[in-house]
Amino acid sequence: MDSRIRVGLLGCGHVGGALVGLIEQRNSEIEQSAGVRFDITRIAVRNLSKHRDTVVPGGRAHEEVFTTDADSIVNDPDVDLVVELIGGVEPARSLILDSLKAGKPVVTGNKELLANVGAELYAAAAASGVDILFEAAAAGAIPIVRPLRESLLGEDIKRVMGIVNGTTNYILTKMTEEGADYSEALAEAQQRGYAERDPTADVEGYDAGAKAAIMASLAFGVQVVAGDVYHEGIAGVTASDIAFAKRFNHVIKLLAVAQRFRSDDGGSGKAEFEVGVTVYPAMVPNEHPLASVRDSFNAVFVEGDAAGEMMFYGRGAGGTPTASAVLGDMIDAATNLKRSTFRPVPQGPRAKIRPVDAVETAYYLNMSTVDSSGVLASVAGAFAANGISIRSMEQQESTGETARLSFLTHTAFEGQMQATIAAITELEAVQEIHSVLRVVES
Repeated sequence: MDSRIRVGLLGCGHVGGALVGLIEQRNSEIEQSAGVRFDITRIAVRNLSKHRDTVVPGGRAHEEVFTTDADSIVNDPDVDLVVELIGGVEPARSLILDSLKAGKPVVTGNKELLANVGAELYAAAAASGVDILFEAAAAGAIPIVRPLRESLLGEDIKRVMGIVNGTTNYILTKMTEEGADYSEALAEAQQRGYAERDPTADVEGYDAGAKAAIMASLAFGVQVVAGDVYHEGIAGVTASDIAFAKRFNHVIKLLAVAQRFRSDDGGSGKAEFEVGVTVYPAMVPNEHPLASVRDSFNAVFVEGDAAGEMMFYGRGAGGTPTASAVLGDMIDAATNLKRSTFRPVPQGPRAKIRPVDAVETAYYLNMSTVDSSGVLASVAGAFAANGISIRSMEQQESTGETARLSFLTHTAFEGQMQATIAAITELEAVQEIHSVLRVVES
């Protein structure tokens, strides 16, 4: 049987270029172990001149391989497998749908696409009897999609919580370990290539939110889209917050959290549940495994009923690590194609999303107040009036006119906390609430 799998590559940027090199390097070993050999026959790019120095697979002429016409690759009968690495929703969505309808399996790393229209693509793949694989879309090189989709399919998963954005983790690490402020750390991340020129998707939590939606869908067997995710970014994290976290043996991380909650069955007698998916900076106890994840590394912490706690750790971004995840999917898709089989993505109904006001966690608040007697009592009264118990309080500084107060609370609903913040803001003695962070309880 011919071991050759002819590949059409859509996009040859940071990851695509690394993939071409990795295949050239690993092809013989892959053929020996898996019985397939990849031949990248066509590559679609936006700008042909930009890729004149790119090493062409197999030593062929550039004009034979590179094209700006992505549709011609999808519709080429000499392409067996399509790899999509161009990003965004369109034209990626249309190109993938056309590939699947033509009976060609697809490997993609496009988190934005899958977090918005994944259900449509999964259904199209199942209808055509071919694979759509996307390990690289959730956590770069970290193998989390396959465990959630296959190994843990029989597990009753309660929560998936992770650091899934290398840019923000690098920034927070620099702030924690070197005392850099946010703007300095961001500039260094951009200089090192960890952050884009426009870092909004990373620092505001949208990148992590797309990944959280994908993982929640797989973990809980329901359809979660990017619009279901509540986001908060890291731009408001200050040196004062970092210092307070240290004093209380915590570290601040941007977390993506997908959690399952039991809900009222409406009298149906069926087991019903809601899903809460959030992204926010949080204080993590030093003893928690996620607290030790530094720099641009990522980790995903899974809590199951039977399996208990598991953590998947590694490079969450970067051209070569991400290309490794893509290549692993390509091998799976190719071997399934040779056997005329595929593994459909489990599809469930649209998720019942728990409103963020009904999600519980502990909180940290930092505020400036007038430095006078009775202020602490009035602030504590606002907490008590909304049913929130204070775990600890610290006065960080006092000038005689202004005091800086920090509070840690016990677990409370988001709605309770928002009502408390509104009440505190109305207090005449409170000058400003500087920070509100969630706190992970170990």
